Amino acid sequence: MADKPHINLVFIGHVDHGKSTTIGRLLWETENLPQEEMRKLEEAAEEAGKETFSFAFAMDTIEEERERGVTIDLAHQEFDSDNYYFTIIDAPGHRDFIKNMITGASQADAGVLVVAADDGIQPQTKEHAYLAKTLGIDQLAVAINKMDLEDYEEGAYNDIKDEVSQMLQGVGYDPSDIDFVPISSFEGENVATESDETGWYDGPTLVDALDDFEEPERAVDLPTRIPIQDVYNISGIGAVSVGRVETGEISQGDDLTFQPAGVGGEVKTIEMHHEEVESAEPGDNIGWNTRGVGTDDVKKGDVAGPADNPPTVVDSFEAQVIVLNHPNVISEGYTPVFHVNTAQVSCTFTDLKKTMNPKTGETVEEDPDYIKQGQAAIVEITPQQPLVIEENDEIPQMSRFAIRDMGQTVGAGMALSVEEKN
Repeated sequence: MADKPHINLVFIGHVDHGKSTTIGRLLWETENLPQEEMRKLEEAAEEAGKETFSFAFAMDTIEEERERGVTIDLAHQEFDSDNYYFTIIDAPGHRDFIKNMITGASQADAGVLVVAADDGIQPQTKEHAYLAKTLGIDQLAVAINKMDLEDYEEGAYNDIKDEVSQMLQGVGYDPSDIDFVPISSFEGENVATESDETGWYDGPTLVDALDDFEEPERAVDLPTRIPIQDVYNISGIGAVSVGRVETGEISQGDDLTFQPAGVGGEVKTIEMHHEEVESAEPGDNIGWNTRGVGTDDVKKGDVAGPADNPPTVVDSFEAQVIVLNHPNVISEGYTPVFHVNTAQVSCTFTDLKKTMNPKTGETVEEDPDYIKQGQAAIVEITPQQPLVIEENDEIPQMSRFAIRDMGQTVGAGMALSVEEKN
């Protein structure tokens, strides 16, 4: 399986439009539901006295029985198509979506936007689409779900397709590059096998649409960057830093530096899945020991990179942000917490340079007094503690951030240019 190219896939869309059911159906049809989960499904169906096991029925039962602890955990699942193997990053709600996409263990390469045929575009549909675009997800497929509720009518499909095309064009996608697949996850139509219900449709199934994605560019040619998730003290080895290789490679014998900690040394050992390895590349979750670096020297949020091309510690940076969710207006001096990879640092909006139309990118106002929910803006940001962030054009994987305040995600964005700390 692993010799096929790998794609990290995120499912986005409004909360009730069937993302989890679509993921469940996809895994079921490609025979990738873990046996434990299959067993739960079958037991749920059996208990309710259904002689023949029905996926849709079981998914439904599970919805009802979540209180009883019967649940499918679809957080990170894998399945493959003819061309790729995929890791699914489920994004059930707004908050998890941001966490998964920005501070979570995976960077999504592509997305599936799920829109219910009976409900059309809802606030989160648009928000997630814009966020996906802002976060560098360039490849998208659209699943027009719940077609069974519209009796699989071509007219209903066309209405939603037109509506969604217009919205996607607004946030910067080219709808002519996107497959709009009419599906019923519940009934299993057009997910992995062609449906008899949609004779008028001659496009791909959902799995085929994913199979048509272009292979994402790999981050292996970029400078090495490994955000630290944790540091452990392991007897006989010493301090072991744990993190996911975002870009570049790491090998035994490399000379590494940790920033903003300002310490470094030679990589002695690298472990992956409890086995020692000689090197690791983007996407690998590793633990490694660096000569001369102790548990008190580095912490979560630090970033490791080559001594001769160290991670960039900034005094300030210019960013493009979108305000997703803020009850008031944001003016200069506002200081929420920025989540940049594994770092969480308070940062101040020091200069509001301009607001933009999030649909077109056109400037709305130069030097605005404030920015508010739904707006995109170019702003100057000053971290209150040392922070590593890279320019989007240089290392996009290290340029993205979420903005959190008052227990919620206020916005998201990316660094366009940085002022390095001396």
